[in-house]
Amino acid sequence: MARSARLESGFQDRLIAKLKKLFPGCMVFKMDQIQGIPDLLILYGAKWASLECKKSAKAKRQPNQEYYVGLMNSMSFSRFISPENKEEVLRELQQALKP
Repeated sequence: MARSARLESGFQDRLIAKLKKLFPGCMVFKMDQIQGIPDLLILYGAKWASLECKKSAKAKRQPNQEYYVGLMNSMSFSRFISPENKEEVLRELQQALKP
């Protein structure tokens, strides 16, 4: 059964499905090992990105999330993503992962 659209987990599930359509053959990993590390790691060809999912743009950010999103963005691409900014972030991600 699909998880609720109101929960972050439901948003994350739909986002993963969308990522797999946008980037055929990509690998998407849920990263929940270390506090603050973004939720998703996307591997596509020789490139990678990470996304920290939030159920809304106003959702609380946990300790270290700003640090890790910033660090991973300086290495490749990383963003906070929520339903409010999803389309904008996905457009930026498509540019970042272009071959």
